[in-house]
This record gives sequence, C-alpha cells and structure tokens, in this order.
Amino acid sequence: MKLLHKDIEKDNAGQVTLMPEEAEDMWHTYNLLQIGDSLMASTIRKVQTESSTGSVGSSRVRTTLCVCVDTIDFDSQACQLRVKGTNIQENQYVKMGAYHTIELELNRKFTLAKKIWDSVVLDRIEQACDPTQKADVAAVVMQEGLANLVLVTPAMTLLRAKVEVTIPRKRRGSCTQHEKALDRFYEAVMQGILRHINFDVVKCILVASPGFVKDQFMAYLFREAVRQDSKILLENRPKFMLVHSSSGHKYSLKEILCDPAVTARLSDTKAAGEVKALEDFYKMLQHEPDRAFYGLAHVEKATEALAIDILLISDKLFRHQDVATRSRYVRLVDNVRDNGGTVRIFSSLHVSGEQLTQLSGVAAILRFPIADLSEPEDDSSSDEE
Repeated sequence: MKLLHKDIEKDNAGQVTLMPEEAEDMWHTYNLLQIGDSLMASTIRKVQTESSTGSVGSSRVRTTLCVCVDTIDFDSQACQLRVKGTNIQENQYVKMGAYHTIELELNRKFTLAKKIWDSVVLDRIEQACDPTQKADVAAVVMQEGLANLVLVTPAMTLLRAKVEVTIPRKRRGSCTQHEKALDRFYEAVMQGILRHINFDVVKCILVASPGFVKDQFMAYLFREAVRQDSKILLENRPKFMLVHSSSGHKYSLKEILCDPAVTARLSDTKAAGEVKALEDFYKMLQHEPDRAFYGLAHVEKATEALAIDILLISDKLFRHQDVATRSRYVRLVDNVRDNGGTVRIFSSLHVSGEQLTQLSGVAAILRFPIADLSEPEDDSSSDEE
C-alpha cells in the first residue's frame, strides 16, 4: 500500500489518499472502512445516452465518484473489496443520492474521509504502508495424497492451492501403481510451489507432514530440480525447512507455527508473534489463572487496575458497526498502551486469530494476579460484527 496524501490529526476529521499495490492491501482497506465514511474512487458506470434521432443506447464510462459508505463486502479468497453507497458529490453521470457499487482496484488510488480517526485505524495505515510487512512465509502442509499450499502474510493466511491425488495401496509383490501415483502427487505439489510462491519475497518455506512424506517429497523435489535444471529451486534450497505436523490439513498450520525451531526461524514475523502470545496466554491460564483474563468486562476491570502486561485483541472487533461498541475497544487499546502495556492486534484471517475469536476476541496476560472477578460477563464481550 502506498500513502499518497494524508490530511488528518488524531481523533479529528480528515482524509487520506492511498493506492493498493497487492491483494493483501484490500484486507487492510476492509479494516479501514466503516459505514458512514466517505470514499472517493475511480469506477465504471453504465450510462444511457440518447442520440439526435431519439434512439437510446447505453455505454460504460469510467468516472470518479464519492459515496457515503453503506455496505462493505470483502471476499477473503479472491481479495476483492466492493463498497456500496449513495453518491454525495455532483457528477455528470450519476445523480446525487443515487446508489452505486465501487469495486476497488489495484494500482488505482482512492481517498477515504472520516469524521473521527482513532488510534487503531491510524496504526492500520502505518502497518499497511510498511514495505517490510510482506508475505515472507509459505507453508506446504501435506500427507499422502493431500497437500495445502498456504501463504502466511502479516495480516492473513491465504490458501493458494490444494492438491488431492488418490494414492492406491501397496500390493504384495508390486508397488508400481503406488509409486507412480506418489510421483504424480509430488509433481503437482512442485508445480504449485513454482506457480504460487514468490521466492524474491518469501524468506522461509515450511514443508510439514506426519511420518516421512515431507522427506520423500523434498528428495523428489530436488532430484527433479537437478534433472530439469531449475535454478530457482536450487538457489532457494536453504529457504526450505522440514517440520512435523499431525496431518496435511490447513488447521495443522497453528501446530507448525508453535514448533520452537520454526518460532526461532520466524522470530521477526507478525504471525509467529501472534501464535507465541496466544500460547503464553494459554500457559498462564493453566498455571496462574488469576493472571490470564478473557472477555471484555474482565479485561476492562484489569485495565482499571493498571494490571495488563499484554493485551490480545482481534481486529474483527474494530469492524463493529455500532460506534459506541467500537469506541469501547479502541479506548481499551489506548488505555493499555498509555499504561505501558503491549497490544497485539490479531488478524481474524490467521489461525491464531480464529482461536482468539472463540475466546470472545479479547484476552490479557496480567502483570500481577487479580482474584475475585466473578461478576457475570456483559453481552458486549461476545458481540459479533
């Protein structure tokens, strides 16, 4: 994401002009947008025209519209973002108050105006425009006949390819069919890696499986790389890392990212930091439950006591449509930071973020134990967007 213009002050009205440069920037934009914001962007509108003879025709024209955001629709797999709203600026093709759907496009700038810019939104802009925040981890989670190729970016986990091949069992006296099917499977996974992984950006490729499947695949991969003289694979061999997983399904990714060897290798990535923070919370909940709180009401009480060391909060909560509820979460984040605590905002598209959402979306590790917080949770701690 490129920041082209910024004219805002904290907690004041203002606007920013941004240009999304890659698919993940649409996820950041989705987290910036709120109902009631003003969005100005280039879009295509179908316009009816009448000729001098009276015949009516229609054509598609590109124009710049400014709409008051009414509906926000994000497709996480395709990374497409559509915004529907009413036109609020004079335009030769679209009447004032007319509805229009804008699909934001890569490498086309848009201007977003808000009545209030809070600290969470400003942090999101900073994160989105940081050139070091890229998809620097890839993972191939596999078992015999099944492989999931996943990109782990700072903001989301993207399933890029799923390979499924039926592997017949070994027969007594003949393994030919079994071995041919395995070779077809490994070849499909290798093609997936070459097609979907940008080796210029990715720092580490995790290959995980139960048993020896990962070892056999790696042997096949580099045997074929030598045979085909694939320089890209041979030059990037040090980036591959073998890890054990209990299955070849996508949910095993959390288990992989918890592996101490992987954590050490990926110590500078946001995803690994989220997984470690959540693991630390669960350990604290098990061994010192008076120092591990979850649910908005309990965490707020801990904040009032200046007890929070690390706050874990899902970005899903900041997309709440009720302004008062959203402000409550923003206030919680600001209070923890003001009191010297660390705030980790989890992406709801990461496996760790999904797990945090099951714990109401907000949790905290405390500096010191607090007992007797036995009041019932209020409903706001489990609000969904």
